[in-house]
Amino acid sequence: MRDVAIAKSEFVADQKAVTKVQGFHNDEVLFDYCTLPEILEYTECFTGPNIMAMHTMLINKPPDPGTKSSRHPMHQDLYYFPFRPAEKIVCSWTAMEKVNRENGCLVVLPGTHKGPLMQHDYPEWEGGVNKMYHGVRDYSPDHPRVHLEMEAGDTVFFHPILIHGSGMNRTKGFRKAISCHYAASDCHYIDVTGTVQDKIATEVEDLAKRKLGKDVQIAYQDLWTLKARSVKGDRINL
Repeated sequence: MRDVAIAKSEFVADQKAVTKVQGFHNDEVLFDYCTLPEILEYTECFTGPNIMAMHTMLINKPPDPGTKSSRHPMHQDLYYFPFRPAEKIVCSWTAMEKVNRENGCLVVLPGTHKGPLMQHDYPEWEGGVNKMYHGVRDYSPDHPRVHLEMEAGDTVFFHPILIHGSGMNRTKGFRKAISCHYAASDCHYIDVTGTVQDKIATEVEDLAKRKLGKDVQIAYQDLWTLKARSVKGDRINL
């Protein structure tokens, strides 16, 4: 899936740039991150002893080409997840190098984790937006925000309803980070049909059918089950 920030230029002649690796649960080197005791010590405070890695990402945020398309819209991670309860899900996000406002650090709206899961849609950005980069439709632009400037190795943990995003990368280099969404293995799947999550579920299912064949019958939660991996303790539901 191409990143709109590099749709017309790969920055290096005859070479392609990888801007994100999603679902590295079967890569033993990258998955080591998800099993680090320093990470799980805090993760277990939210999930309890039976821990699943549900969503993994290696992020290589590209330099912005001048269209502001390297931004990530403000969103809530729970919008993508067909499992609950939210209180037993947590994300760890680790900077792999210095991250600041120049290269597009995370920005969060403190306290929004106490609110509801909101309606999302594609933002109407002139420079375009990446596939499946949905953003919260209505939130107050006056809400206080915090930019998370971090040093290499710094890690932030956050709730899946927290509204967050990232700014554009104004530097000439790629900004690197790694993350994992964890959930308690006794969480349960839900049917998101007819909810605010219906749109993203349909979009993901359609993409899966294009890749696997239109005759393949696969549900949204099945796709999550396939990429979930036990990290610690017993695998119960997920």
